[in-house]
Amino acid sequence: MAAQSQTAVAKISTTSERAVGESLTTLALRRLRRDKLTLVAISIVVILTILSLSAPLVERVLNVSYTRTSVTEAFLRIGAPGHPLGTDDLGRDHLARLLYAGQISLMIAFSAALLSLGIGLSLGVVTGYYGGIVDDFITWVITTINSIPSLFLLLIVSAVILQNPNLSGSPLGGPLALILILGLLGWTGTTRLVRGQTLSIREQEYVISARAVGASPLRIMFVHILPNLFSIVVITLAIDIGVLILVESALSFLGFGVKPPTPSWGNMLTNAQTFFTKGVHLVIIPGLLIVITVLCLYIIGDGVRDAFDPTTVD
Repeated sequence: MAAQSQTAVAKISTTSERAVGESLTTLALRRLRRDKLTLVAISIVVILTILSLSAPLVERVLNVSYTRTSVTEAFLRIGAPGHPLGTDDLGRDHLARLLYAGQISLMIAFSAALLSLGIGLSLGVVTGYYGGIVDDFITWVITTINSIPSLFLLLIVSAVILQNPNLSGSPLGGPLALILILGLLGWTGTTRLVRGQTLSIREQEYVISARAVGASPLRIMFVHILPNLFSIVVITLAIDIGVLILVESALSFLGFGVKPPTPSWGNMLTNAQTFFTKGVHLVIIPGLLIVITVLCLYIIGDGVRDAFDPTTVD
């Protein structure tokens, strides 16, 4: 009995030592590998992205075009010969348009999210580290921007820029303008989140030690503080991409986003009321793609948050 008890104690000690020796990143990756729901969500987003990028290949294989119109083939149903997902009101292949629309919607969401993340992360670290007048000024700017309803602000800016005839045909008259609008107006939430974490991290012993040995503020912010914000960055990026897909879809649906004939999941729903009576698949499929993509991104953000939570018990 004594030998068995000693053996059990030795096994528990070995396991504890292994757990203590693992970094938070290693533990998080192990938790993610066991989180089947998050893995499925990641797989779906990757598959949708790959399919969207392969739109030209799909066009060649099926011998269709997302721009070629045919009045005689308008509103073909799902499974029609040569058109697996039918056609739209102008006879354009719906599958090809969905894939090209996915390119536009995902590109806008990913690019705008990265832009807003870069701005928010930089400002959040700087304001959280320095505090004082810098913190007060940035907080005032954030409060001012947040005091205006976000959709109302987006509509005003989009109407001024995207509806400007002088910008018609220029790079600023298309998706690039929408990326800049969404990215430059969407950084406030990230800044507040990163600022709060930076205020906590700057009081940690390793930051105080780095400051004591003469490390410059830039080195402390971007070498000692920034790596410890990795989990927040990943979570914020995943959630922001999902939010921006919805925002882009709403703006395009209202006529202030991506302009036809360039397709996006949002502007493909513009004539939804007419499509419900003539071609319901033209409403259901783009809507499902938006819902599935956004839901998967939220699941990924939630899964990453749980994986990097130090209080999670394995």
